Parts: sequence; C-alpha cells; structure tokens
Amino acid sequence: MNESGSLDGTGVPLARVQASDGNSSLELSSQLPVFAINPWDVVLCISGTIIACENAIVVAIVFYTPTLRTPMFVLIGSLATADLLAGVGLILNFVVQYVIQSETISLITVGFLVASFAASVSSLLAITVDRYLSLYNALTYYSEKTVLCIHMMLIVTWGVSLCLGLLPVLGWNCLDDYSSCSIVGPLTKSNVTLLSASFFLVFIIMLHLYIKICKIVCRHAHQIALQQHFLTASHYVATKKGVSTLAIIIGTFGASWLPFAIYCVVGDLDYPSVYTYATLLPATYNSMINPIIYAYRNQEIQKAMWVLFCGCFQSKVSFRSRSPSDV
Repeated sequence: MNESGSLDGTGVPLARVQASDGNSSLELSSQLPVFAINPWDVVLCISGTIIACENAIVVAIVFYTPTLRTPMFVLIGSLATADLLAGVGLILNFVVQYVIQSETISLITVGFLVASFAASVSSLLAITVDRYLSLYNALTYYSEKTVLCIHMMLIVTWGVSLCLGLLPVLGWNCLDDYSSCSIVGPLTKSNVTLLSASFFLVFIIMLHLYIKICKIVCRHAHQIALQQHFLTASHYVATKKGVSTLAIIIGTFGASWLPFAIYCVVGDLDYPSVYTYATLLPATYNSMINPIIYAYRNQEIQKAMWVLFCGCFQSKVSFRSRSPSDV
C-alpha cells in the first residue's frame, strides 16, 4: 500500500498521513486533524449524485405506471434500480472516506458498489437477451414463457450480483494481507480478476447477440422491401438507423467499462492512483448514460413522465405496445 494507508473502493486512501513536525506528537492531541479532499473523489461523488437522481426518476416512473408492466420495462426498471444503487454507493463511499473513516463500513460500502455495478452490467445483458428473443421468437414473444424467462433472468442477475458483492465482506479482501491488494482496495487481485473476467464474458456475449440482432434486422428490412418489389430509400435509412443505434449501445458500453476492466488486470498497486481514477470515472458514466439510452428515449416513458410529474396527460392515455427491439 502507498504511504497514505489502506485503499477504499475507488483506489484512494482510507487513512491519510497527517503532516507534523519532528517533536509535535503532543500537539496532535490538541489540534483538529486536517484532511485534504481529493478532487477525483469530489467528481465521483457528483457523478453518483447525478446517477442517483436520473435513475430514481426512471424507477419511480416504472413503479407508479401500471401500463409499464411488460417484460421490457421490468428489465429497464431493473437496470435503473442497479444504477440508482450504484450512484448511492458512490455518495456513501465519499461520506465513509471523509466523515466516518471506518474500515468495516468501508468494506461494506465497497461490497455494495460491487453488487450494484455487477447488477447494472448483468441487467444490460438481460436487456440484450430480451431484445434478441423479441426478434428471433417474434411470434411467441408475448407469452407466459417469456414472462417466466424474464423473471428467471432477474433472479440470476441479482443473485449473482449479490454474491459478488458479499465476497469482500465475507473475507475475500486484503485488509490483513497488503501484498494481495489490487488497485481497488480492499479488493484482492484475484477478486478484481474474477470481476474483470466476468465483464469480458458479458461483453463478448452482448457483442455476439447484437451482431445477430443486426443480421435479423437487416434481413427483415430486406424481405419487407422485396415484398414491395423494390428497395426504397427509406429501407436503407431505417436499416442504417437500426444498425447505428445498436452500434452506439454496444460502443458506449465498451468504451465505458473496457478501460477499467483491462486496467484491473494489468494494473499494479504501486502505480499512481490517478490511473485508477481515470479508468473508473468513465465506467461510472455508463450508469449516467443508461437511462438516456434505455429509458428517456422511449415514448411510453416520456408520456408517463408527464403524467407523473406534470399531469399534462390523463391517466387513460393509450400506450402503444412496443417490443424491446423498438427501444
């Protein structure tokens, strides 16, 4: 560990060395301790606040709108809940680091963050699977089997995330063995390697499914155009728009998380902590962008937002049933 002491969930010190003169040990007992606030921690706390506010709105909309009870919106609600908890975790991490300063509470906070971000990534995978099923099994998508499948995915998503979050709390940490610490203390090197490997697996599966989705979308658009006996300009525009949307989704996810996941594997505790911050911050931005991509662009959620906050629409407003591929 560096000269600052142990590390918290963001790779920054939990305890800071207080500067003092050579024989000023008696003076420390009568003076208030001085803490330097790391600007990176402030940025992470602000990001957590924005993330929490954005996703709290989505959770409220999905929870209080009866028409948003379809599998697609349940998964969006799961994603928003995970990102909401991640934002709260970033705020708590700042409070624990600069106010409470307890190793035990810090360990719980780190586990909370791990579980929240794991649930966010897993929810993104579940949404991708749901989109693929809505296109691959379009005729049987709206059935009891689909609802059961969605519920099973949610159970697995949150169950695995909870287990990953409990690992540091149950003893898989480096509080007693500094040599095993990773760049994200108090997580061990083997712990962050497991988390990174899990992310790479999720990313590969999502990339594979989105490639399949692109092929299905292009094939369906081409078949529709052939039935009309000619390829219209709108056919190319619609296909290009669909592929571009999918590219933005997977590109945003990869650009946000890949740097941090790679650095968790190749990074070392002796490296400057600024590297950890510089890769972790974009990862948190994924939770900030998710509600924009998956929720606020959706017409049903936009209408429900007006109903919930402005009352500009009556509660009897009709909502067009949409499949996940429309979002």
